Amino acid sequence: MILVVGSANLDFVVRAPHIPAPGETVLGQTFATYPGGKGANQAVACARAGGADTHMLVALGQDSHAEPLLASLNAANVQVKCVLSPDLSTGCAFICVADNAENAITVAPGANLSLMPEHLPDLNGYSHLLMQLETPLPAVSAYALAARQQGVKVVLNAAPAQCLPPELLAAVDVLVVNEGELATLVPHPMSLVTNLAQLPVPCVVVTLGQRGCMARLGNNFFVQAAYPVAAVDTTGAGDTFCGVLVAAMDRGEPLAVAMRHASAAAALACTMPGAQSSIPNATDVQAFLAAQETSDTALDTLRAYCGLS
Repeated sequence: MILVVGSANLDFVVRAPHIPAPGETVLGQTFATYPGGKGANQAVACARAGGADTHMLVALGQDSHAEPLLASLNAANVQVKCVLSPDLSTGCAFICVADNAENAITVAPGANLSLMPEHLPDLNGYSHLLMQLETPLPAVSAYALAARQQGVKVVLNAAPAQCLPPELLAAVDVLVVNEGELATLVPHPMSLVTNLAQLPVPCVVVTLGQRGCMARLGNNFFVQAAYPVAAVDTTGAGDTFCGVLVAAMDRGEPLAVAMRHASAAAALACTMPGAQSSIPNATDVQAFLAAQETSDTALDTLRAYCGLS
């Protein structure tokens, strides 16, 4: 059983030919709203794509923006533990999605900032605690320390990028980052192999976009090439990866298998618009995996990029 603690945002999404540069106005194409937020996205991915028994601690405002977020979590069979914040609005994100499927995101955290250390529920029965950094850092640190004391594995997706206090890193069992976030945490960035070795965490997973992902578990390194798809919208792909990775760990899968499942789910998430709306179900992930083959050339290229060859 997994507890996800984190953010929930209503995403306001505009598609455009390209992401605007500073001072530039771009004429958009379509507009839609979608349930999002890193925490809620990862909870939905745990439950829907990963098939895990998933609970979520989330803070919402008492406004209409909260309704579609709760509806999406409930539809994915996520058990919600909600902190209502009467003085703050539900979190929102403003997203521009370019024709090449890349995105730019600005978040107004709102009620997400009201999560406090005392809101953490009893951790009895949970195997993993999954968190991100769109909620207050002191609360994230307090939750991680409480979980460590109770024998619950702590998984931290260190996004958005920021420096982390040593006591938080010391309580993390699995750290998930992208390349930019990894560079924020490593004082003198070098090769990916060297960067991962510098982090005082038992397991580090770094996502590499269309290249794939790499992980260090102890002194062992693993790589997983990305599965090629016709990308429509990359929003939520990283969150899908995190959620499915933890769901596989909850089932007791080896890290290499967890990375493969997470990569497949993330690839499928890129083929649909929106964040939670793009997350596939577990059956689709299994069917997709069954049809995939990874070439030796792709793996050799990835190993060379990571500094493993």
